Amino acid sequence: MRIGMFADMYKPHLSGVTNYISLYKERFEELGHEVFVLTFGETDYLDDEPNIVRSPALAWGDTGWQAGIALSEEARRLVPTLDIAHAHHPFLAGRLAVKHCKPLGIPVVFTNHTRYDIYSDAYASFVPRRVRMWGLRRYLRGFMHDVDCVIAPSPGIKQWLADFGLTRDAVLLSNAVDTHPFMHPLEPIDRAEFGFPADGIVFCYLGRVGPEKNLDVLIDAFIQVAEAEPLACLLVLGDGPGRQEAQDRISEHDLCDRAHFAGKTPYAIVPDYLAAADIFFTASVSEVHPLVIMEGMAAGLPAIGIQSPGVGDIIRDGVTGILTGGSVDEFAAAMLQLAQNAEERERMAAAAIEEAEHYDIRIMADKMLGLYTKLLDRHGVLR
Repeated sequence: MRIGMFADMYKPHLSGVTNYISLYKERFEELGHEVFVLTFGETDYLDDEPNIVRSPALAWGDTGWQAGIALSEEARRLVPTLDIAHAHHPFLAGRLAVKHCKPLGIPVVFTNHTRYDIYSDAYASFVPRRVRMWGLRRYLRGFMHDVDCVIAPSPGIKQWLADFGLTRDAVLLSNAVDTHPFMHPLEPIDRAEFGFPADGIVFCYLGRVGPEKNLDVLIDAFIQVAEAEPLACLLVLGDGPGRQEAQDRISEHDLCDRAHFAGKTPYAIVPDYLAAADIFFTASVSEVHPLVIMEGMAAGLPAIGIQSPGVGDIIRDGVTGILTGGSVDEFAAAMLQLAQNAEERERMAAAAIEEAEHYDIRIMADKMLGLYTKLLDRHGVLR
């Protein structure tokens, strides 16, 4: 099977979507399929993997998003040879996938990776919300009507797609991670490297450090917990526009010796960093089915998150972690509960590892290929 992954951005940009594409690409290739990533920008980047086809684009600030409006000649020549197209962003790459593939009878699949309503609140608040929601709903509804299949990575996002008026026909197919490196890190990092005590309780956040991730709640909750629990420490893996503000807040409360901001962290060594943590936590409510929580669980970390679509579909409250409300006080109470109960952490850690195995890429890739095959059968035989 010749599979085209259409994405607005790819490596060297680091994100959950990038990791998703990379994982499926690697696994599909192991199974003998050909996978091509059709993406934009970074045309001078030296890819360390085959079949990455880039089209010219302009970078949109430091967001990682690449504004490309047309496929390159190389990409246009490739498209007719594809059996199936899988779009991962709806506005540029997804629309071009529909434009170039549909007339050729190539099925187009779209995975909804993002709560676009919440992202618009974070990055386009200068436009009246009613206007934004109207335009967003109208565009996404039209786009999802044009593709052959919409994938919802979690039950909460499937419900959001219906409630937002986009589609009630989304196929539920969970996100995936390669659990092995997280369960068996190659070079585990000792927490002493961050200046943390051996008996410290390390809370770890992994992801983009931006306003859409609710970092203010996360940082304020940690500050509150640090005052009550002298062993509480903070490890932040990732970068973004909110990093400096978060560091300043930590500094204001004289907690620099109990917090480490690692910045942009190469994905290959993330498992080594997670080995230094005790608890994974995120206050984000903009997730669809966050890979970072799955990765933390595979590393044996109980997870704390806010009850919301996506997050609430992964964390089993009281089993693999704690789901809490969105206030700083509620979040801090959940953190303190796990920080001061080693037995509960150990029980949840074991359950988290077991739960993570259900999301392993080897299982989910077979399910994705099964979906592709059904769509191809509906459209005719493979080329």
